[in-house]
Amino acid sequence: MNAIELLLERQSDARLIEPGPNAQQLEIIQKAALKVPDHGGLRPWHFIVVAGESKNTLGDWFFEAATKEAFGERTIERAKSLPHRSPMLIIAIAKTVPNHSKVPWLEQVESAACATFAMQQAAFAQNLGAVWRTGEFATSKVIKEKLALADHDEIVGFLYIGTPEVQIKKQSRLEPEDFFTFL
Repeated sequence: MNAIELLLERQSDARLIEPGPNAQQLEIIQKAALKVPDHGGLRPWHFIVVAGESKNTLGDWFFEAATKEAFGERTIERAKSLPHRSPMLIIAIAKTVPNHSKVPWLEQVESAACATFAMQQAAFAQNLGAVWRTGEFATSKVIKEKLALADHDEIVGFLYIGTPEVQIKKQSRLEPEDFFTFL
């Protein structure tokens, strides 16, 4: 897949099944995350790969967070199963340097977001599917505590990766002229 095709055809695939990335595919995904813009060379990212039995641990943490933080009955009911929506997921974290003299907090978070997108692109380029999710668990104090994050760190998202259950190309309904103007 060439770069233009990748950029124009990438899509989020929410229904993901086995197989997940193999070791070689995961290494490419990991390397892609480390090639993103990084002002000041801060490397403000950390990634946690969740697969196999560790999905049960994350599900227990989701359940605890949903219960303690009153996320609602439907979320509480689904919490333990959420990490099992794909063979693998990667928790993307912005490990920020607070009050940096040249690189604002937001730019550090944006770098981690770029890394997450790069991982999704790398998965798609290898004929895998991926969907980037956030929601209440990304801002949960319980989850941040379980992951030993500092107050200034941010969970940028949960990148679910696997094989798309359905191979359907989604057509873009967006037109550039609706979003771009010229100065």
